[in-house]
This record gives sequence, structure tokens and C-alpha cells, in this order.
Amino acid sequence: MDFIAKATSIVGGTVAMVRRMGSPKTQAFGAAPQIPEAKAQRIMTLKMPAAEGWKNGRLPICAPGLKVNAFATGLDHPRWICVLPNGDVLVAESKEQAGPPKTFMDHAAQATMKRVKAIGASANRVTLWRDADGDGVAETRMVFVEHQNQPFGMALVGERFYLGNTDGIRVFDYRMGDTALNGAGERLTTFKTHGHWTRSLIVSPDGTKIYAGVGSLSNIGDHGMEAEEGRAAIWELDVASGQSRIFAFGLRNAVGMAFEPTTGKLWTVVNERDGLGDETPPDYLTSVQEGGFYGWPYCYWGKTVDDRVPQDAALVARAITPDYALGGHTASLGLCWMPEGTLPGFGAGMVIGQHGSWNRSILSGYRLIFVPFENGKPSGPARDILTGFLSEDEKLAYGRPVGVTLGPDGKSLLMADDVGDVIWRVTAA
Repeated sequence: MDFIAKATSIVGGTVAMVRRMGSPKTQAFGAAPQIPEAKAQRIMTLKMPAAEGWKNGRLPICAPGLKVNAFATGLDHPRWICVLPNGDVLVAESKEQAGPPKTFMDHAAQATMKRVKAIGASANRVTLWRDADGDGVAETRMVFVEHQNQPFGMALVGERFYLGNTDGIRVFDYRMGDTALNGAGERLTTFKTHGHWTRSLIVSPDGTKIYAGVGSLSNIGDHGMEAEEGRAAIWELDVASGQSRIFAFGLRNAVGMAFEPTTGKLWTVVNERDGLGDETPPDYLTSVQEGGFYGWPYCYWGKTVDDRVPQDAALVARAITPDYALGGHTASLGLCWMPEGTLPGFGAGMVIGQHGSWNRSILSGYRLIFVPFENGKPSGPARDILTGFLSEDEKLAYGRPVGVTLGPDGKSLLMADDVGDVIWRVTAA
């Protein structure tokens, strides 16, 4: 571990020198990104700020015309949010459960992640927060369900509540106004564990299907593709029959999902592979086609081949180019559709929680952004909604954005911050 600390110090000094010379502008962004040529790293870049939290009245920085307040505080690594029809707000509190490190890189990665509280003991629960007087601050906290296995995604269909644990989807009986679930629920699917562990859920607009994001085990199929079977995909669960299938694949780690109302298409944000440079390849926002293949692990951003991987020419030939690049290693996790009129100065489009990089020399992400849409597609450059989660010298993380959703009033956004242990609420100033 002393060697790791020294290596981290050397990397940090190099980064400080680069910053004094002027940080390069992120170009791998938008519908036509400029993606630098890949440069395979012999030792992967590891850089993570230390978890600082919000102290002495510090708040995230809002875009002009907006304000932010803490809707809920004192959580334990809040990751995902679900707003029920009666206005109750559910928050999944969970954390990665790292296995014993096997290699030098395992040791280094885990040490890096511990700096920002990304791994450790998991609360493994969902809490319910109620703002009875509608002032934008929850007064009541209750345990909705506990003793789960790294819970994340949540969805309600009628009187059935679906929970995405890392090992599969469970369903529970629920009646409007319930403050806790009863019983152990019923297992509907089984997913492989470890690796990318989050299992986001979304219900189709007609209520007949539930979609689940299941990330890869490894960076580029490092343990063979048999170990990746059923992973790096979005699954579709039929509500009526309980049958499930892979809907789209080649998505290294698809997390947040949202439906665009003009076309009815499913969209997702995807975390791309590591070890090819700060901007290569970019994470992305894309519509998802049934049966579509999006490149992982053989290629990226369409048909750009990753020569570190034994190839499958037939799959590369059918790889779909994503719709919109989100910058290299921004760890874009949260996603929701924001209708026009929700926030002043912002039209209709997608809101994205960028959790922030850990494997690039100059950090990126650490912000809540907005991508405008017209006629069912991205229509312009991304804009910041919330920033200020990272110190100027990149040594401290005050917070890290994760899940985002519309608030119960339809005129606000709620965003989970798993370093600050806060649910932030963004409204008109």
C-alpha cells in the first residue's frame, strides 16, 4: 500500500503541473464528438478526490435562475430515487461490496475508491421520505424495506413494487400510502453479481414491461465472454407473464434510463471502457433499439475497433453508433426526462447526473447537466444545472451526483448525492 500511495502522489503532481499549464477543453461531447486516437495505458490512470462532504454552509452551485436546497439529509450513500404517485420519495441506500483484491490493480483501485466512500459496508435498504407540508424539505423518514442485496432501481406498476437488487429483480405487494413493504417478496429474475453492480429499472409507458440495466463484469471482457453472458445489456421483463429476455446488448454499463415522449423510445446513459486515454472513448447518451448491439467489448462509438480484445467481425459490422457523447469517463449515471416548463430557462430534454471520473488525469463529470431535445433527438450543447461538487485543486469531493428524477410537484428536480449523503432539490429561484 505504501507503493500505491507513492504512485498516487506522483500522478497527482503530474496532474497539478498539467493544470497550471491549462486544462484541455473536453471535446468528446455532443452528436459529433472529436475522439482522440486511443492510447492503451500500461498502468491505468487512477485518480480520486477525498470525500469531504458539505461543510460550513457550502451548497452546490446553481445555474442562473435556479436555487437548491437539501430535501433530505443524513442518508448512508444514497444512490437512486423513486417518487411514488402520492408524493412519497423512496431512496435506495447501497454501496459496492468489493471482493478480496487479487492483483496490484485491484489493490490500487480499491484504495482509490475508498477515498470517496465508493466501497464499504452497504446499508442495503430503501428509505421513505415524506414532505407532508410541501415546503420542499422532508419531515418524516421511515425504513421502507431493508436487508436487501445492494438495492438500486425501483418501479411501481399498479399494486406491485419492483426492486432491482444486484442479484435480480424482486416484486412486493404495495398499496398507496404504505410506509413499509411486508414479506420477502418474490424473485423474478436472477442476475450475475460482482463487477458493475447497479440494477436500474424503468416501466414502459403502457405499464406492460420493465427494463433493467445490467453492467459488465469487467472492463473489456477480461475474464472471457462466457463470464459476461447476460451482462452489458438491458433486460426486458414482461409484467404479465414474468418472462424476461435481453432487449439490447453491447452496452458496457447502462445505468439511468428514460423514455422520450415524442417518439416513445427508450434512452439510456452508458459508461464506456477504461485504459485508452482521458477522452477515449466517451461515455454516451443513446436511444436503444430492440435487438441492438452497441459495440462492447469489440468496438466503441460505432465501429472503432478496440484491438486489445479478440474480435468478432460480425458483431462489429452491426454495431450502432450512439446518439450523443458525454465526455470521457464522466461516469454518467442518473437520467430522467424533464418536460418543458419544469425549470425556468430550460426547455424539454434529458437531465443527467455525472458521478465523476476516477480514471483520468484531469477529472471530469461531477455535475448535473441538461441536454436539450427537439423532435425526439438531442438538439444542442449540454448545459450545467448544478456544479461545485469538486474543489478547484481536484483534491476534495463535496458531493457526487447519482440518480435524478422529477420532484413530486412537477416543478423541481431531486438528485441523489452519495458523498454528501443528501437528496438535493432544484427549483426556480
